[in-house]
Amino acid sequence: MAVIQMKRVTLCALRKNRKQVLEDLQRRGVVEISDTDIKDGVFQKSDLSDSRAVFAKNVSAARRALEILNRVVPQNRSMLSALEGKKQLSARQYEEFAQRHDETVRAAERLEALDRSIAESRSEIVRTELEREALSPWMETDVPLDFAGTKTTAAFIGSLPGAMTREELSVRVAQAAPQAGPFTAEVVGAAQDQTCFFLLCEKKDREAYAAALNALGFARPAVQSDRPPKQQAGALQAAAEEHRKAIERGEAEIKSLADRRSDLELLADYDTIRSDKYEVIGRLAQSKRTFLLTGFVPAKKAAGLEAALTGKYDLAIDFSDPDEKEDVPVLLKNNAFTTPVEDVVESFSLPGKGEIDPTAIMAPFYYFLYGMMLGDAAYGIIMTLVTFLLMKKFPRMSPTMHKMLNMFFYCGISTTFWGVMFGSYFGDVVDVVGSTFFHTSVSLPALWFAPLNQPMRLLVFCLLVGVIHLFTGLGAGLYEAVHAGRYRDALYDVVFWYLLVGGLIIMLLSSSMIRSMFGLSFVIPSPVATGAGIVAALAAAGIILTGGRESKNPVKRIMKGLYALYNVTGYLSDMLSYSRLLALGLATGVIASVVNKMAAMAGGGAVGAIVFILIFIVGHTLNIAINMLGAYVHTNRLQYVEFFGKFYSGGGRKFNPFSASAHTQYYQFKEENES
Repeated sequence: MAVIQMKRVTLCALRKNRKQVLEDLQRRGVVEISDTDIKDGVFQKSDLSDSRAVFAKNVSAARRALEILNRVVPQNRSMLSALEGKKQLSARQYEEFAQRHDETVRAAERLEALDRSIAESRSEIVRTELEREALSPWMETDVPLDFAGTKTTAAFIGSLPGAMTREELSVRVAQAAPQAGPFTAEVVGAAQDQTCFFLLCEKKDREAYAAALNALGFARPAVQSDRPPKQQAGALQAAAEEHRKAIERGEAEIKSLADRRSDLELLADYDTIRSDKYEVIGRLAQSKRTFLLTGFVPAKKAAGLEAALTGKYDLAIDFSDPDEKEDVPVLLKNNAFTTPVEDVVESFSLPGKGEIDPTAIMAPFYYFLYGMMLGDAAYGIIMTLVTFLLMKKFPRMSPTMHKMLNMFFYCGISTTFWGVMFGSYFGDVVDVVGSTFFHTSVSLPALWFAPLNQPMRLLVFCLLVGVIHLFTGLGAGLYEAVHAGRYRDALYDVVFWYLLVGGLIIMLLSSSMIRSMFGLSFVIPSPVATGAGIVAALAAAGIILTGGRESKNPVKRIMKGLYALYNVTGYLSDMLSYSRLLALGLATGVIASVVNKMAAMAGGGAVGAIVFILIFIVGHTLNIAINMLGAYVHTNRLQYVEFFGKFYSGGGRKFNPFSASAHTQYYQFKEENES
């Protein structure tokens, strides 16, 4: 329910204990380490980029090896395997893996080599198949395709465009070389509107026939070989078979290495942890025999950290309050009910200096508004049960995923509540099923009212919720100002706006037109309305006089004050934004009712029941998915724009502790955190 107080920690220890101290801090994961910059000629920093490059290479090799295993020997994993989270890794397992580290690196490199070899063999198979296909028109030729003739003859083996007979080929060649001597030509095959031929002439006529054939579009075979085509095709077939066997051997060896999968996962995380440690070492100030470390630690962890470290190592450790100008990281602490929406706050921005943690204030509104937007009891029950079962089944899921599911668990409870209040259970499915299959009128009445029947009543309630939400945001701003001793700011920037907006609301509600429009039954007495108007006018005057108080020039001050007063239109638009509660709530109910009516179109009976069930499942699945997303987006918007805009700026930096599990992918260290 607050921002955890941070302490600046300064630690000086013997350099010989550097590795052990850092690994201890890394396992505990409670200290954010800062860059230590001391330029006194004694302390200096180490360049460990080469070592980190080796670690990065090992991590990449391990991950590529795992990709290879997952492709060749895929694991049977469920659709929900992403929720399983990281495996637990103890300090003993971590230390024992050091003995298998180099062997695992070699296994990763071997897997990569096998994968490359398999890829090369597949490429060679494709190449040989293409060459065999290119040889197919020449299979009747008994001479090698690179045959150029004898001592007294010249040979041309190739193709010309178009399909021709032997006679047509001879005529075209003779016409192209009328001065040349005799020749003989044979058509040996055809491929894709080409004529493949063998031509033999006297050697003295080589140039003449070469020029003539080139003019006709002569092309030599794509495959040149010193063996006849049939022999070359056989050799290519044999080579392809060898490559196939090589692929089989490679895949068999890859499968034999499948039992190294867990070690490869550990290698990826092990060297990631080591890389993080070396990155920190490179930021430390180190002398010949000592090193100096500075950073931030949650105040409540300081005593336990000091006791643990001083009991193991010879070192000096000091805790102090950070200076006002320091960029202190932010860590939130909330109870089980409000913690799930911490990520919603973080997505906007963490609290800046002097700001309160808005999580505890926001959480009840968040669940409340989300439930109103979805507003179906059956949908809410489904959300609640599914999220509860997933959290129980996968206790090691990532903290972010657990927070999200926990948030939807509470949103599901709220949705169930509002569904009961509005009488919506898969829309009006009870009425539709009763009338369609049992020919009777059965319904579950709303505990409060049905929005589809009284939309204006729901709109009034939504606007009321909006006013409460906005005024709560203003109240948070009032608390911040008073807590910081800025009493004038509290008066000028909050109280005046309370009076102005509150007075205007009372004046509007006193109007007969507004009462008639919204169907309000109460009447505000004229003296009350008049008093509200006077209060609003005084508040407006106060805003004009103080809205630009930072300016010394009186004209600028008044102009800025008038501009500040103009923001009253923003309050009107903010209040109207809460009509989206009505829009999304009605959308869920209307779509659900349409789905039910479509499902019932086949009537009663067995066929009608089957059609009803199919359309019911598909339609409501889509409806809950779409409207869950819509409610999530618009609930966030109401918090970020309307609510936070009244008191919250953010700008804080997240606490980023030096932790063994911060960047790992497969394993989570059993951190030695003190409570």
